[in-house]
Amino acid sequence: MKDEEIMDHSLVPKHKILDKKEIEAVCKKYGITVKDLPKILKDDPAVKMLGAKPGDVVSIERTSSTAGMSVYYRTVI
Repeated sequence: MKDEEIMDHSLVPKHKILDKKEIEAVCKKYGITVKDLPKILKDDPAVKMLGAKPGDVVSIERTSSTAGMSVYYRTVI
């Protein structure tokens, strides 16, 4: 599978790098700091395709038949 096709695969959820305002909003909403977020490796295939660097925060949108849409946040390490 080519790298470009990874993000289009049905099992790969939508990934997005957050900007500073979005990161501040997430941290304020949950009463946390960036250091409190779970981590994701810079070598993760989806993170590589985004071009995310260590220190970036990535949102991951997953769909579920029971929960609908769930958003997860990860700090790239």
